[in-house]
Amino acid sequence: MKIRHAAEQDIGRMMEIYALARDFMARHGNPNQWGPTNWPPEDLIRSDIRRGCSYVCESDAGRVIGTFFFAQGPDAEPTYRDITEGAWQDDSPYGVVHRLAGDGSEKGIGAFCLAWAFAQCGHLRVDTHGDNKVMQNLVKKLGFAHRGTVYVEEDDYPRLAYEKSAGTCGL
Repeated sequence: MKIRHAAEQDIGRMMEIYALARDFMARHGNPNQWGPTNWPPEDLIRSDIRRGCSYVCESDAGRVIGTFFFAQGPDAEPTYRDITEGAWQDDSPYGVVHRLAGDGSEKGIGAFCLAWAFAQCGHLRVDTHGDNKVMQNLVKKLGFAHRGTVYVEEDDYPRLAYEKSAGTCGL
């Protein structure tokens, strides 16, 4: 597998993958994270691509099998400024992954994407819905620590916040 920036021509495939992810989540006890709002909207994905924050994961054969948002910096996710029921490890610059989804065609797509993002700066934060047991298990398996609760703009559901740090980002 390999990671590359997403391009406009990837949008159709990315939206297919997000539809597969919504269906998977609904079938596995998590119908509310993306389902009710048909998240993420295509205009957001287009904006992410223009900003250079949208990525795809390709199989060894070159097929797009996963997608995610990744950004890094001292305030990569403004909604992470407020965390309840815990605290972030430190205030150093970090990377953030959102909208991680795979098509299920290969084992380990999510782990590969998160490992790639972590390798970019060594300090990564993610959040997930309380019903998203698949993502919670994945980040715990990859060494992320539960740090508290954050709230996102898309809906009113609290999100479990996770963090993994090997020191500070080299930004």
